[in-house]
Amino acid sequence: MKKEQIEQIKAQMDAEITQCLKVLSDGGLILYPTDTVWGIGCDATNADAVKRVYQLKQRDDSKALIVLIDSADHLDHYVVDVPVIARELIDVAVKPLTIIYEGAYNLAPNVLGDKDSVGIRIPHDEFCHRLCERFGKPIVSTSANVSGQPTAKTFKDIAPDIVKGVDYAVEYRRGDATAHQPSNIILLASDGTFKIIR
Repeated sequence: MKKEQIEQIKAQMDAEITQCLKVLSDGGLILYPTDTVWGIGCDATNADAVKRVYQLKQRDDSKALIVLIDSADHLDHYVVDVPVIARELIDVAVKPLTIIYEGAYNLAPNVLGDKDSVGIRIPHDEFCHRLCERFGKPIVSTSANVSGQPTAKTFKDIAPDIVKGVDYAVEYRRGDATAHQPSNIILLASDGTFKIIR
């Protein structure tokens, strides 16, 4: 790839991230490519924004949502007691890994599941990582589909009602025809024991 093409892609990515940041800061919803499938996102600390995500997905709000952060160094900001093994699991993960932690805080209450649990993933995808880094707060990431319907593997698979239901749909990577898969999920108890969910 030529230097000019790389710079053009970088400029497009920066512009997309800037637009996403504005929408997220205003309590809006974005539709964006993640390190796994396309996701519906919002500020994970904003309960009203989170409520809109549930409404768009037609999903019971008793089901917790996954959130993205930019670094394992920030886990302590959102989990009361991070088991030592958490960082080891993150370090050795080959595929995208979501870890469900007990005792979450500093997040919207309607993001959380039983025992104040929350699923957190640290994306290595450049767009996602930079978006999380610049936003400085956790971002909701839930699959871009109505609850109970198949997960959209590419942008073209996303239902029009989902695309219309967000405040901004990212242009970047829309043409990517690669069929991405959801992340692996591990439930990690406060005593360090864990269970593979997916």
